[in-house]
Amino acid sequence: MTVPLSILDLATVGEGETVREGLDASVTLAQRAEEWGFRRIWYAEHHNMRSVASSATSVVIGHVAAHTERITLGSGGVMLPNHSPLVIAEQFGTLATLFPGRIELGLGRAPGTDQQTVGAMRRDARASDRFPQDVQELQAFLSDESIVPGVQAFPGKGTNVPLAILGSSLYGAQVAALLGLPYGFASHFAPEALEQAVALYRQEFRPSAQLAEPRVIAGVNVIAADSTEEAARLRHLAQRNRVKLFVSRGGQKLTDDEAEVVLDSPSGQQIVAMSRYTAAGTPDEVARYLDEFATRADADELIVMCPVVDRPAWFRSFELLAGLLRGVAV
Repeated sequence: MTVPLSILDLATVGEGETVREGLDASVTLAQRAEEWGFRRIWYAEHHNMRSVASSATSVVIGHVAAHTERITLGSGGVMLPNHSPLVIAEQFGTLATLFPGRIELGLGRAPGTDQQTVGAMRRDARASDRFPQDVQELQAFLSDESIVPGVQAFPGKGTNVPLAILGSSLYGAQVAALLGLPYGFASHFAPEALEQAVALYRQEFRPSAQLAEPRVIAGVNVIAADSTEEAARLRHLAQRNRVKLFVSRGGQKLTDDEAEVVLDSPSGQQIVAMSRYTAAGTPDEVARYLDEFATRADADELIVMCPVVDRPAWFRSFELLAGLLRGVAV
């Protein structure tokens, strides 16, 4: 591998699993990833999704941190318009105090859910417009110099939790460049603007106290298996599962047969296209794809998401990927 690898864990809850079982699997993955040599694991804020257990992102990070020793943990990301900067500063300041040197805070601008759920969260529809200002306010709460007169984050003040801006558009690239922060592009599910956004970020980057030079982290899906054929099978199952997640409504899930029909339709292929950047195959095949993708994305680091729905195969995919970090077969 030519660039470092990190993990994006959606804390998925598979069919037939309880939420606790899904979270236990995330802890196990973090423990193994720590042994295998991965740099970091990020968890994403999503709401009203039965298959994702990381809605209370800071709580999940704290739980995983308590069951690991060294690996860096963070958000990929916290959707800042859903929260006040002070509350997030207090949450991540607490984490940084309990687990010093191990906590990061990736920030996104989208709600991380559907419009009906946005209403249930009492989210201000105009909050996204204040995103750059809210990031600066949050950063100040985590430093020694709050910009809100008379208000400090306790815990939080002086922890200087590293921030990153996450996005899938030119807007996020501009914000990250303006504030001199790392930029994570969500190319694992929104591939269209990847190269244009990264180029804009690098062109407009302004050095900051946190970061002297631009740093790009690009998302990519990985399905590693012991054979090319098995990886292809797992990829097809992942695509079918994605169709189920996107098309099912009102608590009624599509059957496998119904999902296969949708998968072959134009709308199904549009869903599949969202995961265009997917490395699927044996470890050697995955390594070649990731090196080529890193070059295309002009990325300093890749953060990988494994969409495999079978839990043992999910663990095995990361285990095989870990072998690339050490340059030896697993």
